[in-house]
Amino acid sequence: MSLPNPFDGSLSRRRALQVGSAGVLGLSMPQWLALQAQAESSGIKPAAKNVLVILEQGGVSQMDTWDPKPFAPVDHRSPYKPISTTAPGMQFTELLSHTSRVADKLAVVRSMRHPKSGANGHPDGTQYMLSGSHPSSPLEMPDVGCIATKILGSECRDLPPYIMVPGNSEQNAAARTGFLPAASRVFKTGGRDVSSPDWKVADLLPRGENNGRRLDGRRQMLSSLDSRFSSGHDVEGMDRFYSQAFDTLTSSQVSKSFDLKTESHATRELYGRGHRGACYLVGRKLIESGVRFVTVDVLWPFSEDLPGGFLLNWDHHDLIYTSGSCGTVRNKAGGEGRYGIGTWVMMGSTDKAFAGLIEDMDQRGLLAETLVCFITEFGRTPRLNGFQGRDHWTDAYSIVFAGAGVPGGVVIGKTDDEAGYVLDSPHTPEEYASTIYQKLGIDRSKPLYTSANRPVFFGHHADPIAGVM
Repeated sequence: MSLPNPFDGSLSRRRALQVGSAGVLGLSMPQWLALQAQAESSGIKPAAKNVLVILEQGGVSQMDTWDPKPFAPVDHRSPYKPISTTAPGMQFTELLSHTSRVADKLAVVRSMRHPKSGANGHPDGTQYMLSGSHPSSPLEMPDVGCIATKILGSECRDLPPYIMVPGNSEQNAAARTGFLPAASRVFKTGGRDVSSPDWKVADLLPRGENNGRRLDGRRQMLSSLDSRFSSGHDVEGMDRFYSQAFDTLTSSQVSKSFDLKTESHATRELYGRGHRGACYLVGRKLIESGVRFVTVDVLWPFSEDLPGGFLLNWDHHDLIYTSGSCGTVRNKAGGEGRYGIGTWVMMGSTDKAFAGLIEDMDQRGLLAETLVCFITEFGRTPRLNGFQGRDHWTDAYSIVFAGAGVPGGVVIGKTDDEAGYVLDSPHTPEEYASTIYQKLGIDRSKPLYTSANRPVFFGHHADPIAGVM
């Protein structure tokens, strides 16, 4: 997609924009708004307007959650029993008791796998899922969110089109802009504990020194530069986008989108107490505000009431079924700092928050036009190791879709009796990414271009996952 360059031939204009927007969205908001206008003129009617990705980083165990295996060898099977759901024939484990009640709105893909080795570590695996491109590819690819918002822009004029909440987990650096400009990067809200009454997104809140006369003066300076440099330049017609970028400095929508105090007690309880529920709820608020692409990336924070819990992701190498901290069984060589998968800070809060999210979005009418994806970067070994944990496993794992026309109550693919290998309908991260593009109405046959004008086909010749279309 070719856009006019707003900076050609005018260093003074560039400086004015830096003065007007630095500390909020840099120089990319006007470009995002222009992209939105071009996308709207295309006449495409996609199934999804927005995307909300729940990234539970660390490798969620498939046989303990979405793909129960009650007939696995007794020494290796999960202690959590299968339960029925609202979808006939679909079972989860008892760790998903809340989610089982919204199963009729979910499509569970039990046959995800990595067809190529080399993405079995957390940074590489996370990058693989965020981008839909293997990390060893010759050209580093951007996140799916970067590409989607580069092409489509966003309906929300006051916020970045691609936001990660909070984006401070162990693997937050796995996000990539690839060959796209730095301005396309994901905006990370930050925040150790999003449920804290003190949590706020300082980088997007209006700055006091930018209000009143000072901001008016900067707006007048931009107007003056426009009159001097617009005529005969490609910047002509871009003024409304720069005007909208200024609105971010004083927009009340910015603070409201992150303010959990505006939510009722019942809604807060629906998502569950603590950090994870708050992160999921902020994700919903951003979708409701019109942000095109949101990723929720949760790492439960350490607190004094969690002794031994200092790295609370899903990397359960040791004591996966303990009722408290996994300890330091292997002296900093395994799953130290984590809590057992059945504890509140792990599947307890995840089950509550995800079920609450689906129910809340459905009641608000958001689910009809929002593609919700629950993902992890790989699964866990079908057999317990010598430390009663499960190691990294890329031959089979599960992800989940909902909303935007996804058929509910559907299971896609099948694994063997130990959830170790895919037996039917294998799918890959490339196909996951293509599913998102297809749902958004993005034409994968048309390339994007590098700064050297090299065409890049971002679809990787992968078809969408047919069962969720």
